[in-house]
Amino acid sequence: REKMKILTSFTLIMEAFTMGFALLIAKDDASSIEMYLGGALAIALIFAVGLIRKKSGVYVGWFLQLCLIAYGLVVPAMYFLGLLFAFLWWCGIYFGRKGDAIKAERKKSVNPPNSPK
Repeated sequence: REKMKILTSFTLIMEAFTMGFALLIAKDDASSIEMYLGGALAIALIFAVGLIRKKSGVYVGWFLQLCLIAYGLVVPAMYFLGLLFAFLWWCGIYFGRKGDAIKAERKKSVNPPNSPK
């Protein structure tokens, strides 16, 4: 399996759990619209895991990172957590792609394209 997909999927799932906990914090003070938006964001984070296979999934993930940070308007701790998860998202993409490239290079060096099988 590709390392980038694993790392970014894990990040999205952990963000969905974090949104669930943020909703518990916000339930007493937030309006119903803010609660619905938070619930929709948590569900969108889970569905985005399925989009990671496509190139557009990374862009959807970046958009959801911005939404998670913006939920800091409702729960101020989400500013910090959103930035932290955005950094983890970037790390998942950067280091995952780097790991995938190393794996592909190793596989190519073990099985050169012109070698007899």
